[in-house]
Formats: sequence, C-alpha cells, structure tokens
Amino acid sequence: MQLFLIRGLVAIAWAAVFVAVSDSLTAGVTVAAGILVVIYPLIDVAASLIDARSQHGSARRLLLAGAASSAVAAAALAIAATGSVADVLAVFGVWAVLSGVAQFVVALRRRAQFGIQWPMLLAGVGSVGFGIAYVIASTGSDPELKMLAIYAAGGGIDFVVQAWLLARRRRRLPRGAGAHPVVAPHPAPNTTVRDHDDNGIHNYDRKAHHEHVRGGR
Repeated sequence: MQLFLIRGLVAIAWAAVFVAVSDSLTAGVTVAAGILVVIYPLIDVAASLIDARSQHGSARRLLLAGAASSAVAAAALAIAATGSVADVLAVFGVWAVLSGVAQFVVALRRRAQFGIQWPMLLAGVGSVGFGIAYVIASTGSDPELKMLAIYAAGGGIDFVVQAWLLARRRRRLPRGAGAHPVVAPHPAPNTTVRDHDDNGIHNYDRKAHHEHVRGGR
C-alpha cells in the first residue's frame, strides 16, 4: 500500500516539475528536461524491484522483466535526449506501450492478493494508449515534450487511488485475517475421520475404535 502511494506521489511531483521545465520545448531538449526524462523510467525500475521482493511466481517475473525494460528505456532515452523532441517521444512511447501491457498483466495475476485492481488495470490500458499517441505525435511537425507530463500525472493519480482502495480493503478485513491460515491436525493413523453428521457430531470408524480399545487392555 505504501509503495503504491509513494510511487503515485513521486509521479505527480515529477509531472509538475517537468511541465515547468519543458513548457516551451518543441525542437531541442534541454539538459534539465533530458535528465528528468531519464529519471522517470528509473523510478519505475526502483518501484518494480521493491514490489518484486514480496511477490512470487509469474507476478514476480513480470515485475523483474518490467524493471529490466525500464532500465533499457532509461538508457535509450538518454541517447534520444541528445537529439530532438520527436526522438524522445518515440522512445518514450514504445516504452509506455510495453510498460502498460506488463502493468495490466501483473494486476490480473495479483487478484487473489489485492482483489481486482481497477486503477492499475486502467493505468495499464491508458499507458498503452498514451504510448501509441506519443509514437504518432513524434511523426508530426511540432511535437511537444510536455505531453509526457499528462502520462505521468495520470499514472500517479491511478497509483494514489489504488493505495487508498487497498487501505480501505485492509480496514474492512476481519481482525487477524492477514495471519497465516490455521492448518487442521492430521487424524491419527488407522483412524478414519468423516464429515459432521446432521447433529454436528464426528463419526469415527468403528473398526479403528475397537482396535484401539483392544490395544489398551
């Protein structure tokens, strides 16, 4: 829950700073804007690695794969930032599509743990949509770098909403629901334990009972 909240607030803060830095950029990329562009996928790397520590199976593998793709995207954006705004938008767009697909699948795989994560599912779909839009915009005549702030702010809001939903879900759970499940003891050897009858009394195998009585004589 805390990871979702922190991740969301950091994304929103990044968007606010990025708007101020890239408001008038249409051709070249300043050093400040380039640094911020590289930092954003690195934030995703850190969040994915921390999240993966508490996951298992396919969800863990997807998070680690997402962290790897984000690291590659950061390196690619560092190179693209030395070029034009169109180059940055194109690279960011491709990464947003891949990141969105991974986020959507991870949210589906964790339904048993967190329930249906509607904000994360919507964020995944939105990431794919924004990514395609950025790739298309990179081919236009006057692409604007500040478009990336919309992506970050929207994703940040989704993470904050998800954190709130998880907090509310935790408060509604019965006390002790998060504890380890109690495992019923195994029946004694050669003893058959049947289900409760209509009166709620256990029925035991008569043969096992007689053998137990004989052994005690």
